[in-house]
This record gives sequence, structure tokens and C-alpha cells, in this order.
Amino acid sequence: MLTFGGHLEVLRQMLFRILGVTGVLAAVVFCFKDETWHLLLAPSECDFCTYQWIESAMQAIGFSDFKFDKFYVNLIATDLSSQFMTHIMTAVYLGLLGASPYILFELFRFISPALYESEKKYSVQVAAVIYLLFILGVLMSYFILFPISFRFLGTYSVAERVHSTITLDSYVETFTTLTLIMGIVFQLPVIAFALAKMELITSNMLSDYRKHAFLVIMLVAAIITPPDLMTLVLVTIPLYLLFELSIRVVKWVEK
Repeated sequence: MLTFGGHLEVLRQMLFRILGVTGVLAAVVFCFKDETWHLLLAPSECDFCTYQWIESAMQAIGFSDFKFDKFYVNLIATDLSSQFMTHIMTAVYLGLLGASPYILFELFRFISPALYESEKKYSVQVAAVIYLLFILGVLMSYFILFPISFRFLGTYSVAERVHSTITLDSYVETFTTLTLIMGIVFQLPVIAFALAKMELITSNMLSDYRKHAFLVIMLVAAIITPPDLMTLVLVTIPLYLLFELSIRVVKWVEK
């Protein structure tokens, strides 16, 4: 059995490995500047794939004349070093995202000696679900929430003579904030699983408060999205489906 100092040494080595992998991935992202920023800036374009999908869907159900208006929002950098520093920070964020499976693996290796075999099985499954839900939240933000939010907020004007010019820092900050929020919100089934394990909630309780949950979800969607009906619906539906999934998860725990 390792001493307290031995555990600290194992922790130190693990952190160095995580930093090393993250640093390598961040360096790779930094070097592939054109590809990285083409991907990051794509949601700000008027021909982004999400708009094309929505147009195709609307036309398929009978709205043949449905088209989004073209728009263009100029991005600027106001400080001498802002583009370079933003490039570095973005590379670090994406490096962490890319290294996240390895980070989960290292954390599991660190805590696994203290777990029973049954706990190890559940830990692997829970970690995999957490990561999958987080990625789904990231994709939800990238393809739906952020492009529609950027379109609305970037083109909104109180008067014709007032035009928006968005700073690169503001763009990246909004992008990362919305992405993190959606990644956390998508952990609802995991949170329900943990609360059910602690016997703090039951499936009957969640079912009884289904209507209340729907109203809360709509309120949350209204807060994190621009005030238009389409975006509200696009965000509310997957969040409510996550709530329904949480009920199924709690029922499974109760068996």
C-alpha cells in the first residue's frame, strides 16, 4: 500500500502526463491555425450548414419560399496582442477538449485502486456517459445555439445608423461560455442518476413534476437563447428529452 507521500508522487506524475498530452494537442491546434479558425468562425457565416438544414426542412414540409436573410458581421481585434493571445487561449481550450478522454482515463487509473470491482464497472460506465453527454452538449451549442444566437445578437440594431462590430475576444468568450453551459446542462441524466442513488429523488416525483419541469426548461432555454420562437423550440426540445431520459434512468436505478 502506498504512503501519503507515494500517493502525492503518483498524483504529480499523473498531472505531468495530463499537462504533457494537453500541451502537445494544444501545440498541434495552434500550428493548424487556418483549419482551426475556419472551424471556429464557421457558425458566424450566413451560409453555415445549420441554416441550410433548416431551410431544407422547411421547404420539405411545404414552405418552399422559406429562406434566411443574408447577413455579415465584421469581427475586429482592438488590442495589438489580442489576436495572438486569443489564438493561444483557444488552442489551450481545444487541447483540453481533445485531451479530455485521456484525462478521464488518468483520473480513473488514479482512483481505481480504492474502488471495488462493482464500483469500477459503474465508474467506467458513468465516465463514458458523462463524456458522451458533454460532447453532445458541445455539438448542440456549435450547430444550433451559438450560430442562431450570434445571428440574432450580431445583427440586432436599435437604429439603422448603429452597426455592430464584434471583437474577436467577445466572439470567443461567448462561444466558449455557451459551449460550457450546454456541456453542463446535458449532464442532467447523470445528476438524476446520482440523486436517485442517494434516494433524494424518485421516478414518481419527477413524473409528477413533469409540467413544472417543462416550464423551467423553457425558462432556461429562453435565458440562454435569443428571444425568437424557433431558437426557443430548438433548444427546449432536446433539454426536455434529457428530462424524460432522466426519468428512465431513475426508474432503472430503482429496480
